[in-house]
Amino acid sequence: MVHELLLALRESFFMLWDTLWALIGGFALSGAIGAFVPKDALRRRLGDHRAGALVRASLAGAASSSCSYAASAMAKSLVAKGADFVASMVFMFASTNLVIELGVVLAVLIGWQFAVAEYVGGVIMIGLLALLGGLFLTARLTGAAQARLGGGEASGAGQLAPAAGRKPIATKAGWASAASYAVADLTMLRKELVIGFAGAGFLAALVPTGFWHAFFITGHGTWTSIENAAVGPLIAMISFVCSIGNVPLAAALWHGGISFGGVISFIFADLIALPLLLVYRRYYGWRLALRMLALFWVVMAAAGLATEAIFSAAGLVPAHRVGLTQVVPEHLSWDYTTVLNLVFLCVFGLFYYLHRSRDRLGGGAEHAIDPVCGMQVSKSSAPATLLVGAEAYWFCSDHCRDRFAGQRATAPVP
Repeated sequence: MVHELLLALRESFFMLWDTLWALIGGFALSGAIGAFVPKDALRRRLGDHRAGALVRASLAGAASSSCSYAASAMAKSLVAKGADFVASMVFMFASTNLVIELGVVLAVLIGWQFAVAEYVGGVIMIGLLALLGGLFLTARLTGAAQARLGGGEASGAGQLAPAAGRKPIATKAGWASAASYAVADLTMLRKELVIGFAGAGFLAALVPTGFWHAFFITGHGTWTSIENAAVGPLIAMISFVCSIGNVPLAAALWHGGISFGGVISFIFADLIALPLLLVYRRYYGWRLALRMLALFWVVMAAAGLATEAIFSAAGLVPAHRVGLTQVVPEHLSWDYTTVLNLVFLCVFGLFYYLHRSRDRLGGGAEHAIDPVCGMQVSKSSAPATLLVGAEAYWFCSDHCRDRFAGQRATAPVP
């Protein structure tokens, strides 16, 4: 048991190590979006979900190369700034599925066909999301979520007080505000991150391939393809996978006899892992989060099935299943991942310093940190406040305020 526990922890560590630089970069970009991008500019670029806005959202998402948790934080920032909700979800999908590093790992681990299918299927999935998003993600639900997040915005470009004639991006106060956005989002999602990486590591190391294979039927032609593509997202949801962390499980499923489309839909479904559903609930509320789950599941399964049909017709589905290989290394080595991680750890150190120094640098006067969830909120428009004695607190929602008040009421008297 001790050996298996250590093996699971090693898997978790290397999954985190492989995605660390992308994780930090994603949260840093989210902070910059929150602090520097004016709301009007985002409305012009992502103010609807027509073709032009969706192409821009897809290209920007692919360039961000984020893991699932950072992508959800960036999408939240876009929604809070006034971007169209469907376009923001397209950005989130592209930032986790149309990225270079995921394709490279897939090509090395399972085969180049899977890497190509990831991009082909990703385009199909985004197209389906654009077509169905306006029907399932209604303006009433998304408008309420946008208003909720808008009240929780931190001091962005319009709230900073930089020197005359200087833009926030050229000031220390602006970067202190961006750093506070990034650190606050990371703080808010810290539990989900721990659950995601620890769960993926334990399942990759301890759960046998036969267990996953039992979820899928085989030998029934088209019905097998449909069932595999539909169940793939379910496996991803309960396995707590994140970004590249789901590739080892994808390899295990493929080695165990899962269909080509089932593997693709499983890889797509890192955005509906259970910890991320908790993130969506925290951002947008349960009603919209459940609506997002249903829509995402449908488009992920349909995209996986459509991709399998295309690749089968072209004769590109691998005829032989390679043996299972672990994506995580046996030990740390001096490679591009290590270099990128060291660089981005320095970036994180700088952002954390700016966050801690935000009051001194002039970036913290207009906002506060929710003491319950860690979200950064604007003092002037916080959805909820509470005065305890002479000390004031600001919250992202009534839920956090009530939870904080209950904790204070039940705290033991020293």
